[in-house]
Amino acid sequence: MVASVRTHIDPSEYIQHHLQNFASKHQTSIIDFSILNIDTLFWSISMGLVTIVILAFAAYTVTPGIPSRFQCAIEMLVEMVENQSKAIVHGNRHFIAPLALTLFLWVTLMNSLDFIPVDLPGSVIAWIGLSNIIPHHRLVPTADLNGTLGIALGVLILMLYYNVKIKGLKGFMREIVSAPFGSNPFLWVPNILINIIEFLAKTISLGMRLFGNMYAGELLFLLIALLGSIWSFGADTTVLGFIGHVLAGSVWAIFHILIVLLQAFIFMMLTLVYLGQAHESH
Repeated sequence: MVASVRTHIDPSEYIQHHLQNFASKHQTSIIDFSILNIDTLFWSISMGLVTIVILAFAAYTVTPGIPSRFQCAIEMLVEMVENQSKAIVHGNRHFIAPLALTLFLWVTLMNSLDFIPVDLPGSVIAWIGLSNIIPHHRLVPTADLNGTLGIALGVLILMLYYNVKIKGLKGFMREIVSAPFGSNPFLWVPNILINIIEFLAKTISLGMRLFGNMYAGELLFLLIALLGSIWSFGADTTVLGFIGHVLAGSVWAIFHILIVLLQAFIFMMLTLVYLGQAHESH
């Protein structure tokens, strides 16, 4: 959703302000693992807890009789995830299918935070008198590259775990040194490099894809909010800013619903594909 902004705020400063995380300290280098984006951690953990509550509530309230709308929705979602996991992962899915379901709901909830008006968090923080303590706050964890790459690293760990579990440590190491060019000792180094690049590419692309789409959506909401800041009720052309603000905001919010669900679905499907590949040999 969008919200209008005060006219005296410089547009570039407004966008910069909303794209800064509430971090443990100021970042001075491109990579600094000592910095924690507190807002990203807070909202990702919060949405994870909400996901657990939703699934637990669905499990405890399931009835064999006429199901409620909520139960029908969860059952349809579970069936969809189970069918996808069955088609992709050829092996034991007792952990993988629930993982995919949890990932889909979790990412969907994190993405959905983008529908909250962009100025609302700052207004609430100012209202409770914490503006000096929390000068910046970003709601959407998936619009923070640290958040999406963190989830992608978790998927990487699972990929390595299932490779070792299914093939054994020796089998996995043998595959690393022999695929894709063959088991000739002279080809071991190229094989190892190719496999390392493959694992890194999967992890980075998984995190970057989700981040890029959600960051673009967040930025567009900010631009629409700025569009609303130029309008007035005077008999001049600035009233077009109000019209554009309402129309563009409404259309983009509706379209963004598809993006939120689609990106969560793609993240879940890629996770299933990567874990399914771990069950197969080259």
